[in-house]
Parts: sequence; C-alpha cells; structure tokens
Amino acid sequence: MFVDHARIYVKGGDGGNGIVSYRREKFVPLGGPAGGDGGRGGNVVFVVDEGLRTLVDFRYQRHYKATRGDHGGVKNQHGKSAPDMEVKVPPGTVVREGDSGEFLGDLVRNGQRLVVARGGRGGRGNSRFATEGNKAPDMAEKGEPGEEHWLLLELKVLADVGLVGFPSVGKSTLLSTVTSATPKIGAYPFTTLSPELGVVAIPDGRSFVIADLPGLIEGAHQGHGLGLEFLRHVERTRLLLHVIDMAAVEGRDPLEDYNLIQAELAQYNADLTSRPQFVVANKMDITEAEENLARFRQAYPDLRVFPVSGATRQGLDLLVYAVADALDKLTEDQPTVADVESEPEEVKVYRYAPRRPVFTVRREGNHFVVESEELEKLVKMTNFAQYDAVKRFQKILRQSGVDQSLRNRGASEGDVIQIGDMEFEFVE
Repeated sequence: MFVDHARIYVKGGDGGNGIVSYRREKFVPLGGPAGGDGGRGGNVVFVVDEGLRTLVDFRYQRHYKATRGDHGGVKNQHGKSAPDMEVKVPPGTVVREGDSGEFLGDLVRNGQRLVVARGGRGGRGNSRFATEGNKAPDMAEKGEPGEEHWLLLELKVLADVGLVGFPSVGKSTLLSTVTSATPKIGAYPFTTLSPELGVVAIPDGRSFVIADLPGLIEGAHQGHGLGLEFLRHVERTRLLLHVIDMAAVEGRDPLEDYNLIQAELAQYNADLTSRPQFVVANKMDITEAEENLARFRQAYPDLRVFPVSGATRQGLDLLVYAVADALDKLTEDQPTVADVESEPEEVKVYRYAPRRPVFTVRREGNHFVVESEELEKLVKMTNFAQYDAVKRFQKILRQSGVDQSLRNRGASEGDVIQIGDMEFEFVE
C-alpha cells in the first residue's frame, strides 16, 4: 500500500521531578539541602531510513510519546535523562506543523535527523533554591512538560526522472521495459494509482532512477482526479519525460495533450515548466503515429522528441542514453538523488536575553483568565503543596506585573483567577 501523507501526534517526554532532601549525616549538623534535579525527557526524532518507501506505518500508529526523565535523588544525585524516541521515515518526507502548516523540515538523506518534539528539562531540586535568606528551602520543581503537537507528513518521491502524461499513454509499459520494475499495466484510466520506481542501468556503467507517476487529467492542479497526489511527486524530479500517445489510440489529439499537461504543471508550480524535459512519442509501432509525429514536430520544432515504442523497444536505447547525458550535464543546483539538499545547514547563534513573561488578562463572567505560555508552564512545574514553592509562585506573578494587571482589570479580594488548568483566589 502506497501512502504519501499522514497526520500524527508527537509528544516529548516530561522532565523528571526535582526532590526535597537534606543531608542527614553523623557529625554534620545543619547539613543543608541535598535534593537532586530531575533528568531531561526524551526527544521525538525523525530519522530517514532509505529502506522505507511509504508512510503506511503512520496509518496504523498515529501517537508517538517519548519517555520522561528520572526523578532526582538524595545527596544531590541527578535523575537520568530519557533516551530519544527515534521514528523512521522514508527519504523525501516533508514535515509541517499540523495546525498552522508551518514548515519544519525536509528529510531527504539517509540518516538525516529532525527533532520534532523536544523533551522537557528536569525540575530543580531544593539545593538549587538555597539563598542567604533561606538556606534550607522546602521546595523543588516538577519536571517541565515535553513539547506536544500534531504534525502533517507529506512524502514526495525522490527520482532523477519523472514520467508525466495523461492516463493510458504507455508510461507503465515504458518503465517496465527500460527497468526491472513491474508496475500494474492495463488498458483503462488510472491503472497506476501510486508512484512506481525503477533503476535504469546502462551498459556503460551509468544509471538513474525513473518514476512512473499517476496520470494527469485536466484540472489536476485543483485536485481533480489524482492531481495533487501526482503533482507533489513531480517537484522532486530533475528531468521530465513527457510521454504522449502519438498514435492517438484513445482518440485524443497529441498536440492538445501536450498543451494541457504543460498548463497543469505551470498552474501548480511555474518552476516545473522550466525543468529539463524530453517528449517521448510513444506507440510509434502503430501506423497513424507517423502522421501525428510530423504534425507535432512542425508545431514544436524546438522540442527534443524521441519516437519510441514501449511494446517493441523501438528507439528506447537512444532515449536512455540521451537521458543519462542530460543528467550528467545538469548543473550543481540540481543535485542527484543521492546528494540532494546536501548544502551545509545554517548555523544559528543564540544569546541569553532575560525577559518578563508575556501575558494577557481577560474577564469571563465572575472570574479572570490569565493567558501566558510561560506562566502556564510555571503552573505545571510548581508543587503547590510546598509552602516555599507557593511563595515563589506568588513572587513571580507580582514581579511580572500580573497582580497589577488584575487590579487594573477590576479584580478584588476573593475573585477567581485561572492560569492554565489551575484556579486561585485573588488575595491582596
């Protein structure tokens, strides 16, 4: 089963909790805090596996959650960080954020990795909160929650050469003749429902990957027929072979077919029309083909046209050598399948810039809602059963300006304040 798109849920592992502990050793009075930090949660990482060809595995498993880090220990022992969860994907996988559609990565090289959900950091133990004013803090952080979101995965087949053309023009027959691939072949539209790949090996030692892509119909760029499923795979190819039924077996006009396919490619992605392209005049073993070929060459004298017959192998040797020569001459900005996207990754430099939490306050009926990603994370990492932790939480709200903002909004003693999943009473 060929599956080229999927929607999945990923969650990084939560960080382990820090703990409250004190040194309790003989002859060591007032030993002080000794609670260790929790370990970091595992990341969810996509890893390219060249042995995979589809996204079918994601149809049966849609949720991926990494393990959490271990909790901290006594005597300032840090919890063990959790291992990353590696999820294998086929080369050619494009990853986008599920809700916004934001581009996250394009995975094309074997072994390439992409972190799609980071694990949370471990919570700090009480020894990390010791100060001159509080040398024995009775508080520790919970682990930070791991990142979680839905992802959209889209597979675009990687091939040097793509066969394009209307259904039943002989693309599958051509592929099966020049390679060892065995695509499904039949005399009816859309015999090919998914991309088929094959390797063309030439006696001189050269080779290239060729893809038979599902046939186009008019309106494909708007999703008609198999349009979008087809067009996303065309983007990956370096050279296009436009296969035309020159014998007009289905009663179609070869010139009109060429114009319609070119229009569909242009409306989907204008760059496709400037991609190197040969015209394969197929079914030349049928008598009517010669007359149509003459008309076609007269209408398009500048196109490279190769008269062939997939059934009798007429002209195929000349075609494959011409394709191999063209691939050899392509410039470095059109790399081979093996080294596509091999440019060095951009290096980003990060500098620490402390800032106050960004928040908004709104009134809903009889209570107030404070929205802030930082403060909601703080709520999840605070143990409200610990007095010192509650004091720290109140201090952060005060210093960040939340208290004053609530007063400006009309909050008074006893009003309910909601931050994330927690509700509190406003106290002056």
